[in-house]
This record gives sequence, structure tokens and C-alpha cells, in this order.
Amino acid sequence: MIKKVLSLFAVMIASTFIFVGTSQAATHTIKKGENLTVLAKKYDTTVKELMKLNDLETTKIQIKQVIKLPSHIQNKTAVKKDTKKSATDPGNVKKTIRMTATAYTAYCKGCSGITKTGLNLRKNPGLKVIAVDPKIIPLGSKVWVEGYGIAVAGDIGGAIKGNKIDLFMNKKSNANQWGRKKVTVKVLKS
Repeated sequence: MIKKVLSLFAVMIASTFIFVGTSQAATHTIKKGENLTVLAKKYDTTVKELMKLNDLETTKIQIKQVIKLPSHIQNKTAVKKDTKKSATDPGNVKKTIRMTATAYTAYCKGCSGITKTGLNLRKNPGLKVIAVDPKIIPLGSKVWVEGYGIAVAGDIGGAIKGNKIDLFMNKKSNANQWGRKKVTVKVLKS
């Protein structure tokens, strides 16, 4: 009886070591567009190391082929780098201007609610629109305004000349709260 228990225990321990060893072996299933060079960069290894580990004589691999990865990977998935740049990333900015910003609503005295570019602010109170001097910021430009966010240069105003902008606010209380501020404006690339 003791021999059976001991031999059963020995088999269980040996099985554990076998399964632990295989469960830590990281693998990758080849997808369309991948090659060993792509995988080497993705998993921080070399093409030679991948070839040696998988007994490959050439660098040719096939879609759906499962290859082993080096032990330092240990079933970790590759970390994808966020390649999407934010709107205000320097590579997305045409120019940066320091400007004076005031605010307006679609219901101000003499306002129709329709911008110079035809946007109906009364029907679309959630739009982010600024009034600009088109000599400084062309109409239709996408901009980022400090404290306001991303907007479109979609309107002009009689008092908006030079480095001045007017921000559309959907409520008069919001426009009054904004007041007059010096802000950074970034004209974004399309």
C-alpha cells in the first residue's frame, strides 16, 4: 500500500514538472503580414534566435503556423505601442499662437445662430466653434484652444481682428463665466 502511494506521488510530482515546463513555453500563431523580422521586433529578440528555437532552416513561415518564442517571453503578449498621436502632438500642429479669447452664444444681440461657414449653432448646441480673423486662422481650420478643447474655426466677428478669437458657448452663463482670457491656440493639420 505504501509503495503504491509513493509511486503515485512520484508520478504526480513528475507530471507537475513536465506540465510546468511546457506551460511556460510561449508560442505565437503567425498572422497575415507577419514575418520573422516583425516578430523579432515585437518580442524583443532576434531572427536568428527564433530560427534556432524553431529549427527553421529558412526565414519562410506560413499563416497559422505556431512558433515557439524565447523563454524570456513566458506567454506575455507583445505590448503594442500606441502609435496614434494626440491632436496636439507637435507633429499635428501647423502653428501655435497666443491669443485673447472671449465667448459668445447663438442668442446674443444681433446673432442669427448661423455661422459664416453655415453651421446652425441653435440646432447644434454641442458644437465647438470659434470665431476668428481669417487672415490669422483660415475658416474651416481645426484648432485646439487651451481650456476649450478641439474646435473648428467656423465663424467671424466684427470685433475679431488679429490675435483675438471668440468661443461659442451653448449657454449665456458659460459665456459670462469664461470672460476674457489669454490662451494658447494650436492650428492643427487636417
